[in-house]
Amino acid sequence: MTVIDLESYEDALATYDPVMGLEVHVELGTKTKMFCGCSTELKQDANSQTCPVCLGLPGALPVVNEIGIESAVKIGLALNCEIAEWCRFARKNYFYPDMPKNFQTSQYDEPIAFDGYLDVQLEDGEIFRVQIERAHMEEDTGKSTHVGGATGRIHGASHSLLDYNRAGIPLIEIVTKPIEGAGARAPEVAKAYVAELRELIKALGVSEARMEMGQMRCDVNLSLRPHGTEKFGTRSETKNVNSLRSVERAARFEIQRHAAVLNSGGTIVQETRHFHEEDGSTTAGRIKDNAEDYRYFPEPDLVPVAPARAWVEELRQGLPELPRLRRKRLKDEWGVNEHDMQSILNAGAVDLIVATTDAGAPSDQARKWWMGELARNANETGRSLDELPVTPAQVARVAELVTSGDLNDKLARQVLEGVLAGEGDPDTVVEKRGLKVVSDEGALGTAVDEAIAGNAAIADKIRGGKVAAAGALVGAVMKATRGQADAARVRELILEKLGVEG
Repeated sequence: MTVIDLESYEDALATYDPVMGLEVHVELGTKTKMFCGCSTELKQDANSQTCPVCLGLPGALPVVNEIGIESAVKIGLALNCEIAEWCRFARKNYFYPDMPKNFQTSQYDEPIAFDGYLDVQLEDGEIFRVQIERAHMEEDTGKSTHVGGATGRIHGASHSLLDYNRAGIPLIEIVTKPIEGAGARAPEVAKAYVAELRELIKALGVSEARMEMGQMRCDVNLSLRPHGTEKFGTRSETKNVNSLRSVERAARFEIQRHAAVLNSGGTIVQETRHFHEEDGSTTAGRIKDNAEDYRYFPEPDLVPVAPARAWVEELRQGLPELPRLRRKRLKDEWGVNEHDMQSILNAGAVDLIVATTDAGAPSDQARKWWMGELARNANETGRSLDELPVTPAQVARVAELVTSGDLNDKLARQVLEGVLAGEGDPDTVVEKRGLKVVSDEGALGTAVDEAIAGNAAIADKIRGGKVAAAGALVGAVMKATRGQADAARVRELILEKLGVEG
């Protein structure tokens, strides 16, 4: 890979103001494609979900997916956009092998939603408003797989395979207005915006928005302008960035790269860029086309879309609680501070904790297990929390067993370990591993007597008033019972047998 000179981030921001534009593509979770009846189900045999319409065969006529329109309106409303009273589709003409029609059915100068905004919260609690230019409907392309090369890209490949199953899947493209004024926090703003947008999309139920699966991807447009100037610099467009961390890294890298080019007397080329996950760098793709190069014209085979105002208002009234307001409500209900709430959000644990409390667990117990033992396991195994093989209901059952005294924290951790290992639900793991707390007073009394007899010097100290020394005897009992005793009850029994007030 070509080594790219970079300016230090601090020096870049000392001279230039970054201006960003973010274009986010969201695959809608409809059962069928945008303009035909083919299934959108994932991971099917290549080219098994195609028809004359999505393959662009002569004479095939498209029909708009009603749920796709509804989803677009919901997204527009949630983004505080105006909803068009009348709009239409257009043909965006360009050749690419995974575009079977040689044009993409999209929207150009008449989007379904426009002039909105999304407020995003940064890690220190600051609210930054991102203005939305438009949200428009279009269709996805197919998928090219380049075979025989070392990088998976077309350069060096011996041949390419084309799968058109994805061609025609409904997309919403959400385009921001130029994001100015973020300064050194521009990469953080980019990450926070995409994160908030993802939560919004999921809350609306219009897409799972799984970035790692390509259901949501971001193009990061960035330019620099010298401090005190108004004219925008030439932008680059880093394409198809598919994680929150990568959005932030791509913006930061491009700031440093642009600054290095400009400071050396060079010129920024308006081009697409490829993002590389392994080191956070970008490399040149192709010279970026302007709108006129796509030869847009109205799609002659589709009628205009004119959402009825009563229907739009009905959808507005049916919108769910928006994520930022929901987080504020939960923060207050849970009694956590801003830092802890941000940690929960960053871990992707909000919905899991809510589901666990809905299943009967106290909120503090739900937070404790998801943000403690389960977060540790997720980090160690390289998975997200929602990928762990444990359900909120199972976590709630573990919390219930702890509350009832059947488990202590140490045993509960072993139960979760068993559930994660596929040994069954919590009760099954408890039964198989014999993990219940020893509550038989006779058995506990015997274990305490043996601990006192085996540690006479410590027992004498306790009798002499050094009650803190009881911890050593508690430890001996816990060891003898394999951690299955109630430590608080063990301590009470020790002091009772030694005739000492606790």
